[in-house]
Amino acid sequence: MAENTTPETAEVNEGGFEEQYEELEQIVANMQDPDASLQESFENYKKGMKLVKSLTGMIDQIEKEVMVLSEQEEV
Repeated sequence: MAENTTPETAEVNEGGFEEQYEELEQIVANMQDPDASLQESFENYKKGMKLVKSLTGMIDQIEKEVMVLSEQEEV
């Protein structure tokens, strides 16, 4: 497996959308490694789900901001 993921590193790193998305892509690639242990795959899954939640929150926030800006332009 290219990157060691342990419970200590399972927290979502702060960073922008692009950085978190790249990290999620790396996790997906790591999970596709046939030599990965079940424990490594599970830790990657947990971290990946945290990243998905974080990314979804970012997208939701951006959508809200766009809606506010659109409403302001209509006034």
